[in-house]
Amino acid sequence: MNFPENLRYTRTHEWIALTGNKGKVGVTEYAQKEISDVVFVELARKGHAVAQGKAASVVESVKAAFDIYAPLAGVISDFNQALESNPGLVNQDPYGAGWLFELEVTDPSALNTLMTAAQYAEFIQSGAGH
Repeated sequence: MNFPENLRYTRTHEWIALTGNKGKVGVTEYAQKEISDVVFVELARKGHAVAQGKAASVVESVKAAFDIYAPLAGVISDFNQALESNPGLVNQDPYGAGWLFELEVTDPSALNTLMTAAQYAEFIQSGAGH
């Protein structure tokens, strides 16, 4: 499985790519496989403040609905409008076109509380991710 080195990961299978205080957020390749075919994405609301680890969005698949949690605290500054018409992008390109929302991060140093790619891979391999 692919876990890009430039991202940080959560125990709930979200990733964040932080540049300055802006972070793009999505679900990992592992998560999109577990979720299976995404049929709807409830997009995060622009301007909505979220706490680290709190639900910010919802992804619905043929299996069930899954909360997507904010990897870091911040304010939603953007969302992926392409998912409104093509929610399957989450499955097709989880680290690219399938991103979910962008956060203006309150405390960028909190990035150190998240897992590196190697730590996340170990977390998945240990079976703790289920």
